[in-house]
Amino acid sequence: MCGAKKGCKMIKLYGSPGTASFVVHWLLLEMDQPFEVKMLDFERREQKSPEFLQLNPSGHVPVLVVGETVLMEAAAIALWLADRHPEAGLGAPSDPKLRGFYYQWMFYLANTLQPAFRNWFYPGEAIEPPSPEAIMANARARIETAFARLNDHLTRYPYLAGPTPTVVDFHATMLMRWSRHMPNPATTWPALNEFVKRMKARPSFALLNEREGLTEWL
Repeated sequence: MCGAKKGCKMIKLYGSPGTASFVVHWLLLEMDQPFEVKMLDFERREQKSPEFLQLNPSGHVPVLVVGETVLMEAAAIALWLADRHPEAGLGAPSDPKLRGFYYQWMFYLANTLQPAFRNWFYPGEAIEPPSPEAIMANARARIETAFARLNDHLTRYPYLAGPTPTVVDFHATMLMRWSRHMPNPATTWPALNEFVKRMKARPSFALLNEREGLTEWL
């Protein structure tokens, strides 16, 4: 247990099944870290409760609390966990070129692909939308363009930052899972399909789905 380790600070993750907290939950399991999970009920809008908004005024998950440190944003938390637990071997590669891929693709996922998914799932959030359908069509085009770029890269490397997986691959897999009900899910692209198979074969993935009560995309 955490309390038995000298200087150990208990980790608490706030999330909801299948949301952006998915990658953080997965990494904590993959890294075999002791932690507590608080799953918020989105139907009851617990993510907008005064208590949660004190942690994250945006009302979004994930939020990771480690001692007095409160962290937000899935990609940032993933990078932080990689730095905090180098023994897991999921951080930036030492090779400068591959290290560049590590940061490039994580920021591409967070800044290009993930926002497009938000438009796809929540078109009503857009300011003065021409129509939800038009927003979703634009989001779909952006998502499929991103998948094509990722697929091209993965024809040359088994993982986004080279020969071994990093936290970037876990984040990418979460986003690919979100596409499972779209007209062209990520697995439509051959290299992405093979990549997904490798990531889903990790024992931590099965454990994650069990913990979150998820039965799709196994």
